[in-house]
Amino acid sequence: MKIGELEFFLVNDAWVEVDAGGPFGLVPRTLYQRHFTPSLENLVPMVLNCMLVRSQGKTIVIDTGLGEKLSGDRLAGWHLTRAEEGLVSGLGRLGVSPADVDIVINTHLHSDHCGGNTRLEGSEVVPTFPRATYLVQRIEWADASHPDARTRGTYLSENFGPVMSRGQMRLLTGDYAVTDEVSCVVTPGHTRGHQSVMLRAGNWRGLYVADMASFAVHFLRTGWLTAYDVLPLENIATKERWQRWAAMERGWLFFEHDPGMPCARVSESGSRQVLEPVELADASITGPPIRPQPAG
Repeated sequence: MKIGELEFFLVNDAWVEVDAGGPFGLVPRTLYQRHFTPSLENLVPMVLNCMLVRSQGKTIVIDTGLGEKLSGDRLAGWHLTRAEEGLVSGLGRLGVSPADVDIVINTHLHSDHCGGNTRLEGSEVVPTFPRATYLVQRIEWADASHPDARTRGTYLSENFGPVMSRGQMRLLTGDYAVTDEVSCVVTPGHTRGHQSVMLRAGNWRGLYVADMASFAVHFLRTGWLTAYDVLPLENIATKERWQRWAAMERGWLFFEHDPGMPCARVSESGSRQVLEPVELADASITGPPIRPQPAG
């Protein structure tokens, strides 16, 4: 899809199913099941939609999904489904090879957002994008490099260590302009160093939300928090700030994990705010897999 000189595509890495207690935390089942009906195993679907951006001569990938290194219990635990071969295959259908990518933006270093940073080459783990500079917030790198009992299962050094050791990781401190049209903006709460990505083209604005709000409903209902949010009160404040921005700018919001609403805008309905879906061009989401059938 192209707006002005800015070109972007959502590229699906996979569909997964996760226990509803993850994305909905303390939200009562009677409330969240109005939006997501869990399976008999209490699983709900999530998509992993990364983004390809072409801006001012730069080829940029935002987040890299789970990648292709998973096996055994890790793979089974995600209940992963792919119609094609994941992110790299999706990029290929858009005419982009790994060597064409100039910049990779990691919103944070949880494994479902950066697993595709690296790949196996024989028995060695190497960067998937050999020429790219990978951008992540310095505080996120620090937390990922020293995980605790809560984060040890998602901060996996194989996803970012080889990138750093080869000198391809750039650590950011605060907001950062990648091009005149693409910026990293710090959105703490889900993690201390979480960042979202701002897109600009003329008067148009877009925001790749990432896990500031895992599903669209998390953005609208700011008090709905995931079990993964390490700073829940800060996440609420962050969402409230960006909700005001979205209403004022009529910005497009890209939700990385929402299987039913990948893009939306905030609209007014009487005295309350609602999310109005934005219909993207068919080519914007490449290779969407068939949704897994709920167990039972």
